[in-house]
Amino acid sequence: MTSRERILTVLGGGIPDRVPVGLFVQEEYLGWFFPEKKKVDRVKDAVECAQILGFDLLVRDRAFESPHFMKRSYTNWEVNESTKKDKGNFYRIFEIATPDGVLKQVEVGPYDERTGSGIHLATIEYLIKDEKDLEIFQKYIPRIDRETVAAMKERASFSRELIGDLGISAPWSWGGVFNQAATYRNVQDLLMDAYINPGFYQSYMETMTDLIIEFNSALAEAEFDCIGIQGNIANSAMVGPDYFEQFILPYEKKLVDTIKGAGKFTLYHNCGKAQVLQNSYVKLGIDMWETVAAPPQGDNDLKEAKAKIGDKLTLSGNLDQVDFLKRASLKEVEEKVTEIMHIGKPGGRYIFAASDFLEQGTPLENVKKVIEVAKREGVY
Repeated sequence: MTSRERILTVLGGGIPDRVPVGLFVQEEYLGWFFPEKKKVDRVKDAVECAQILGFDLLVRDRAFESPHFMKRSYTNWEVNESTKKDKGNFYRIFEIATPDGVLKQVEVGPYDERTGSGIHLATIEYLIKDEKDLEIFQKYIPRIDRETVAAMKERASFSRELIGDLGISAPWSWGGVFNQAATYRNVQDLLMDAYINPGFYQSYMETMTDLIIEFNSALAEAEFDCIGIQGNIANSAMVGPDYFEQFILPYEKKLVDTIKGAGKFTLYHNCGKAQVLQNSYVKLGIDMWETVAAPPQGDNDLKEAKAKIGDKLTLSGNLDQVDFLKRASLKEVEEKVTEIMHIGKPGGRYIFAASDFLEQGTPLENVKKVIEVAKREGVY
């Protein structure tokens, strides 16, 4: 089987020739892996990295992670974006002028010229601060435009041709509905809105759901094989299963159903705690959940997750890349990869990976050993 066939087989619930080794590489690792490159691209350079190291590639393109309405201006929606660098930090400021007022968002993150596009910025001032902001947002928010749809199709065709049989393209969209809602409103306020201002919460979440579904419908019509949904904010350190199923799941499920209805796979990302949410993920109807992160990053146990939900969706992850993979000996790497593989492999529906993206400074010999052992032990 080719890597592409292998991954698609697992996502579809079948058993391939071996377990895919789907390591997640993005700008931070690629910038370290290719020190000679002034700037790295998580599609082109991920392909080159996969060719060199020999793993099965799931490309996480970020080209459409940011909504169209934050990228350009429309009628009654004038986007003014500015940036600044200060004391090692990168700031991005959005001021959106409408006939009824200005919406403002400020984001910040550590600055690195070579890998900057891979950094997830933290918001320190939110677009939706109160009811008035939501009214403005709902009144003037622009719908998806033909230029954005055309860019999706072009990028999908480019990615499909570039990746070939090395794997698949699973681009990030904006994120799950709750993730995106928490991008524009402080998550502490958003969590409480569901209880103390339910009308506001429902109106905001329904608006975000409609916008995300419209965007993902267009994304799913392009040549991408799978759509990535970021669901890491509403992890089980933040919410319990009752809250998730009452206030989050109904909106997320509409998104998942839309993507699957278009014939594309769904990849749901939560790289933190999720032990008590695993049954909720089954109810979402997703095709794959990553990353089954064990302590200290998460609270998940792969054996338990495999027994509980492993026959209902594809699991991916579980190797600690933050601490273990950076310090372990080659013998320890071999033992750990073998252990994880023998838990995840039985019955299929498993993609071997780390608990998130590979980090800079990870010994290359350890990464090569991971791939070597995972390929060997993953054969059916």
